[in-house]
Amino acid sequence: MGFWNKIFGKSDEQNVGGMEDFMSLIRVYFQAAMAADLGITNLAALPDLRVFKATLKVPTVNNKLGVGERSRCKKMLKEMYGMEDDFFKEIDQSLRKRCKKIQDAQTYLLQFQGFTQDIMMLTGNLMKFKLRLPGFMKKALYTMTEKTVGDIFNKNDFSDASVMKTVVAVRQYNQRLGFSQKWVTDFVYKVVMLAKKEPKKAEE
Repeated sequence: MGFWNKIFGKSDEQNVGGMEDFMSLIRVYFQAAMAADLGITNLAALPDLRVFKATLKVPTVNNKLGVGERSRCKKMLKEMYGMEDDFFKEIDQSLRKRCKKIQDAQTYLLQFQGFTQDIMMLTGNLMKFKLRLPGFMKKALYTMTEKTVGDIFNKNDFSDASVMKTVVAVRQYNQRLGFSQKWVTDFVYKVVMLAKKEPKKAEE
């Protein structure tokens, strides 16, 4: 357990393999893919990848940063979180279409950060009590997540002005990133399921 805590910079009593760790590995995958595709050699520009590479001592493959790291990170996401090959294919396609030069990488990562923050806040707001369903009702939770994501992308009659504003922001982010509704549903569902497993704080 101490090994994983070292990777994610946690003390032994903190939960490993949870939502924050999932998001850390997603960021590592993005940064490794960018390094491999764009020929980025400066690890200082890719902080999550730098920590991952140093902690796990991932060797550089064929003198090219990102190749071995992407492969190791993908394996971890599949083994720890059950992510499917199609999930990674969409990330790779999105990056190749939208990151043509090194300067595009930072812009893309900032857009993805804004997208994930808004989509999770919006999903939590729209699903509300439905998120309290017990974790074993996975199929029902997935269907509800799928419907909510569908509404975010297609529905235009939200009564709350702040919700509509965030919906528009999410759509704009996703126009730039180019993910399918299926990818977004799978991503949101995974985060929701991991959040349900997080221990509740005493004050809550």
